[in-house]
Amino acid sequence: MKTESIYTMRYALCFSLVALVVACSKDKKIKLSDIRGVEHITGLEFSESEEDTLLDYLRENREGFDSMRALHLPYHVTPALYFDPRPGNFVPKKRQGPSEWNIPGEVQLPSSDADIAFLPVSDLSTLIRNRKITSTRLTKIYLDRLKRYKDTLQAVVTITEDLALRQAARADEEIKAGKIRGPLHGIPYGIKDLFAVPGYKTTWGAEPYQEQYLADTAAVVRRLEEAGAVLVAKLVSGALARGDVWFGGKTKNPWDLKQGASGSSAGSGSSTAAALVAFSIGTETLGSILAPSGRCGATGLRPTFGAVSRDGCMTLSWSMDKAGPICRTAQDCALVFDAIKGRNPGEGDRSATDYPFFFHKRKDLAGFRIGYFKKLFDKDSSNTGSNNARTLEEFKKLGAVLEPVELPDSIPFKGFDIILRAESGAFFDELVREHRERLMSEQDKGSRANSLRQARFIPAVEYLQANRFRTVMIEKLHKLFNSYDIIIAPAQGFRLSLATNLSGHPAISVPNGFDKKGHPTAVILYGNLYDEGPLLEAAWLFQMSTEYEEKHPELFVK
Repeated sequence: MKTESIYTMRYALCFSLVALVVACSKDKKIKLSDIRGVEHITGLEFSESEEDTLLDYLRENREGFDSMRALHLPYHVTPALYFDPRPGNFVPKKRQGPSEWNIPGEVQLPSSDADIAFLPVSDLSTLIRNRKITSTRLTKIYLDRLKRYKDTLQAVVTITEDLALRQAARADEEIKAGKIRGPLHGIPYGIKDLFAVPGYKTTWGAEPYQEQYLADTAAVVRRLEEAGAVLVAKLVSGALARGDVWFGGKTKNPWDLKQGASGSSAGSGSSTAAALVAFSIGTETLGSILAPSGRCGATGLRPTFGAVSRDGCMTLSWSMDKAGPICRTAQDCALVFDAIKGRNPGEGDRSATDYPFFFHKRKDLAGFRIGYFKKLFDKDSSNTGSNNARTLEEFKKLGAVLEPVELPDSIPFKGFDIILRAESGAFFDELVREHRERLMSEQDKGSRANSLRQARFIPAVEYLQANRFRTVMIEKLHKLFNSYDIIIAPAQGFRLSLATNLSGHPAISVPNGFDKKGHPTAVILYGNLYDEGPLLEAAWLFQMSTEYEEKHPELFVK
């Protein structure tokens, strides 16, 4: 056992030395002082003779590193290893179909363009299907709003006007001919600028990629085109999927222009809440759908890991990234999710999977087993506490019997950041080696640029150990979540967000009121793997009995 331990530590040391040897020129030898520096960083200690035996090995490793760096890896190439969120002996919960979309048969066309723009997708779909409004007119309404408020919110990277008008005209022709593709036919939307769209820049929100054009069409874009949706804009991603700061500024919360929109899907959350688009697509690795949705008063669905193909999308973490809809209602999220979920043959995202999804029109929550994180709600000392208490009472009125639950213990949360940073470091390897991360505007301790540099100091052994602890956590979370259909939590709960993003569980952010400053607040519903239906149904029922999702930021209702 002692010998095995020494070899394990040596391997950890070898891999962490990448961080140091990257800076060495080819004619500069690795020295004992280099090894001792890494020992100090990684918390390891070897004897002089053991250190001496490492030198030749590490020099050989350097040759291997150089041989890989001599070749270019396209951004869509994924590792041979990929993440499977299913715990041991996993059996998905089965629900009966078909879906009941509850799309109204008749909707009155509002008199003002602003009122039209704020309608949910379900109502817009009815107006288009009944030919009370054309997709072209609706598209022009959103294009006008995008142009008018682009600088105000700093939420838009590119307006795809030519493409949008072509897609809208085609939708009108098809609808006139009686060919209805579905509820998204003719509906204008925006997509986070991590997704590739031919002919338009895909900037990833960061200075080094401002002029990047990708020939691919992202899988989500293809799905929505097949559904007849109309792409009107590529929306801001925080720089390389971090926060709300990008090369064009800081994306604003439409309820308070002095406040950022939060989360890297900032453009999607802000644009949807301000009705610059009918719905949007965002991504989440560690809160980037739920956070901007909550901050901006939108409804955002983070699907199960692998539910939506990320083919043609920038990678931050191969084993954590997820794509999902940000909308005005839970029902809209269900409509969009149904259109974008699954995997088609030939797509590069090997983690993507197909499974049944059904959305039912429910009268109450009877029959659902529902838990809530009582201690997290009790700890919420912010001015959202009364909103959360009222929300729990509202769920009880809808038939929920709430059972208190807790996060499993003995989980090394502080170690899990290794996973995201190591994977993002690999994806952006060339960026850091070429020092182009220095072009990014944010360079502080919490910046993406600094995070990518830090990745070079993560030993491969620790990355794998973190994933082993992740397996333990997955089993514990499954034991908890599998006992319930839904678990309710306050929006403030970083460990819960981290845990469920690592485990792949779905979640939805639902508006539940306003704080003392008039900012939207939210509650989060978590669900089982591959079982988004109960979350969306419960969120929809809550929205049918409240009016929070019907409130709009005053500056944008004109």
